[in-house]
Amino acid sequence: MGFYNLPKDERSKLVLSIESEISNDLQQGTQENILKYFSDEDTYIRKSGYLAIGKIFIKNQCPIGTIILQLDRLLQSENEKVRQTTVNAAGELGKTDFDAVVHFFDTGLFDEHHSVRNAVIGSIKKMGEKNPKPVLAWAKKYLHHPDKEVRREICHGIELRGRKYPQDILPLLKELEHDPTARVKNTLIHVLGQIAYKKGCLTTVVQTLNTWNNKALVEKALDEIVDVHERYKNFAALTQAQAIAYIDSCYKG
Repeated sequence: MGFYNLPKDERSKLVLSIESEISNDLQQGTQENILKYFSDEDTYIRKSGYLAIGKIFIKNQCPIGTIILQLDRLLQSENEKVRQTTVNAAGELGKTDFDAVVHFFDTGLFDEHHSVRNAVIGSIKKMGEKNPKPVLAWAKKYLHHPDKEVRREICHGIELRGRKYPQDILPLLKELEHDPTARVKNTLIHVLGQIAYKKGCLTTVVQTLNTWNNKALVEKALDEIVDVHERYKNFAALTQAQAIAYIDSCYKG
């Protein structure tokens, strides 16, 4: 039975049980329960598993060094679900101590399986929101990597931080304005749209785009920003008409 097929009280009990069993494994140096939950077919069971790692760390139930030793072993698993969940677990730790877990993302970014690479993106998002300085410094190193997929994944990964603090990621995004790959440029345009519709963000984004040199890309980004204000009109700080008026008055392209 899947996680969300259970009644709410049963789900709560299962989450506590998963945390307890994983904590016991960590303290005893065993992996039976961790592997069981990290490899489960149900996404939400695996999620409960990696969230348990974060809770155990926050509660000081186990030293971070002990947790990382276990995660290092798990990252060598032949099962992509285990590797995926391991990267997500490292992301929970990285919200507080990024330096201790950076090697999981250096490795996971080049994993042969897309689900593991996607876990790196998801981890960058959640870590960047809580612990931006070291995460963004790490991300910057990969913005000119020879592999276009790495550049695209990094661009996508830093998006969430930019939704509240576009000024934090715009200097990194600018590094990609002349990227030769359509897939990377399309992701860049998408991210610029996503960081421009919350309160106060449009001004920051448009004023920064005035300083970019790739005017053709900027024009596409502005079109995306206008479209986002319609698609997300229930969440946007401005109406689409107000966004268009602001862009018309402030963009100097």
